[in-house]
Amino acid sequence: MSGMLFGLLGSGEFEPWTEAVDRWLLERASGDGRVVIFPTASAPEGDAVFDRWATMGLDHYRQLGIPVEVGAVRTRDEAEDRGNAACIEHASMVFFSGGNPAYLAGTLSGTALWTAILHGLGRGMAYAGCSAGIACLGETAADSAVRSIDGGRPWRPGLRLFPNVHLGPHWDALDRFVPGLRAYIEASVPAEERLLAIDERTAVAGDGSSWSVIGAGQAHLRDRGTWRSFPSGASFEAALTTSESLEATPS
Repeated sequence: MSGMLFGLLGSGEFEPWTEAVDRWLLERASGDGRVVIFPTASAPEGDAVFDRWATMGLDHYRQLGIPVEVGAVRTRDEAEDRGNAACIEHASMVFFSGGNPAYLAGTLSGTALWTAILHGLGRGMAYAGCSAGIACLGETAADSAVRSIDGGRPWRPGLRLFPNVHLGPHWDALDRFVPGLRAYIEASVPAEERLLAIDERTAVAGDGSSWSVIGAGQAHLRDRGTWRSFPSGASFEAALTTSESLEATPS
């Protein structure tokens, strides 16, 4: 086991069903009990969208009686700011909500904030994210500003916290967004690499090796060309990241 803590949501951040994920993580995490929310992935959509996600997160955790604050990181310069990195020093969990995965990966990679997150994971802080907040963590991150899968080139470098793994949120809804999108993503992942796909309003919570499925849908893992699916309530073993990943990620 890696000893890290992750909550990987396919969609539906800050909705009532996610309390089970929050409690699962916070019961196991070290730190001062705080959650720090980062709506960073939504920054390209403007301040109104960023602030809406921030407010939803604050309301959600306050209703649960969990100490919470917002990390006001919209740009790479702000991710480099030592003060913004210091805000998570003793936090029990960081949460990255949805938006553009490639923007989020590019904003965080090699910054003071990302270094602080890696350090936090090593001491027992939990990482939770939804949609873009998890799609940035693997080998590649999709640039959602690229609107066409016909000749478009949406893939950008991911943060590689999950090396040789690709993460697919919204899995059961992708073809409603863009017809053929799910098959396109499957074909884009090299056969020797793994694809972890998570349905909407569904989460996979675990330590990097042992996982539990929480929510309304299923999680799906393609490994060496073979798919396995896991319903809500199921547990499964898959070493998707290890402690060594804390040193192997971009810097």
